[in-house]
Amino acid sequence: MKNINDFFNAVKEMKTYLALWLTQSFSGLGSAMTSYALVIWSYSEKGSALMTALLMVCSYTPYVVFSIFAGALSDKWNKKATMLACDSIAALTTVIMLILFKEDKLQIWHLYLLNMVNGLMNTVQQPASEVAVTRALPKKYYQRVGGLKYFASSLNSIMTPIIATAVLGLGGMEAVVAFDLFTFGIAFATLAFAIKIPEEERDEGEKESLLISAGKGIAYLKKEKGIFHLILFLASINLVASVYDAAFPAMMLSRDGGGQKVLGLVNGVIGVATFAGSILASFMKTPKSRVKVICNCLLFSMSTENFLLAFGRTPFVWCVGGVLGWIAIPLMSANLDAIMRLYVPEKMQGRVYSVRNSLQFFTIPVGYFLGGFLVDAVFEPVMAGQETGSALIRMFGSGKGSGAAFLFFVIAFAGIGVCLYFRRDKAIWQLEGR
Repeated sequence: MKNINDFFNAVKEMKTYLALWLTQSFSGLGSAMTSYALVIWSYSEKGSALMTALLMVCSYTPYVVFSIFAGALSDKWNKKATMLACDSIAALTTVIMLILFKEDKLQIWHLYLLNMVNGLMNTVQQPASEVAVTRALPKKYYQRVGGLKYFASSLNSIMTPIIATAVLGLGGMEAVVAFDLFTFGIAFATLAFAIKIPEEERDEGEKESLLISAGKGIAYLKKEKGIFHLILFLASINLVASVYDAAFPAMMLSRDGGGQKVLGLVNGVIGVATFAGSILASFMKTPKSRVKVICNCLLFSMSTENFLLAFGRTPFVWCVGGVLGWIAIPLMSANLDAIMRLYVPEKMQGRVYSVRNSLQFFTIPVGYFLGGFLVDAVFEPVMAGQETGSALIRMFGSGKGSGAAFLFFVIAFAGIGVCLYFRRDKAIWQLEGR
């Protein structure tokens, strides 16, 4: 009985956050479906891993370049109004894409431009959203928030390929975008009319210039070396992970035994694994060592999935790799999120998170570009030039997609090396004693 009462008390205390989380996650499903459909459209049109990867490069580049200033603006602006404005502009870009598609005028460069606008909106919205969550939630639930974020992400990963494939088959791209806009409308109305986000009174920090305000975020990280080195750790992991992300659809869509259905299947299984991991993260007690959890989860992920993708020849093996690679990530993310919220003062969070975004995520567009380039210009040509029966053919197979498999073998060692290097970083371990 006590557990039931505790549950309902937790729901009551978290009701503002839960309303925001549910509707924003629903909107995220619609956006993910559109992105999924456009990746398939892009690769089908061009057959190039690099040109498809550039979609994400264009999304992340504004995020990286302007994040350092976005947090300073976020600390000055009304959080709710910022989120509503950014969501509205992002929805407008989706409408523009649909018009171009229906007129049969949609080109890949249109998507690059629209993704840049979306990336800029996400840049401004993300720090505002982070601070809004902090203000809407008691500290004792920070651990659960990290798990719930991945719970929503993993559920969307499960549903996106299933629903997107079904909707594409029944109604085409127009139906996918209509669903996206419907989910946006639900999230917008809920945030606008049903959710109140507390705003602190303006202080002297609000009168600072943009550069000075952003500089305080940088100064904080210079002083807090543990947080700074943890961000560098994640930046290095993101470089490896984004090379993976660039190569993944290229291999799944072109490999013998692959295709759109297999891509959807493996993505769905990854979503199930992340879903299971998020449930575990949501209900686990606070660990004795958050740093150890972060390091061990990432090492396990990097040392399993990439090898199975490299050597696997069947959807079953790729699915097993997806499970092993992603099941521990929500637990890592929950503890990383808790460290940031606990150690960074609330008044500094917008500025610090924005600097973190620039440092931690600048490797993502680099990784996407590098991954696409390496698949198209290096690894696929190397595998195409192999003679029948060569060592590389025996290891990674032949035909289109074998080069991407070879690349997964290389990034497996890169990921393991990054984890082992930062596991020995004394500044990161000093976060345990605070």
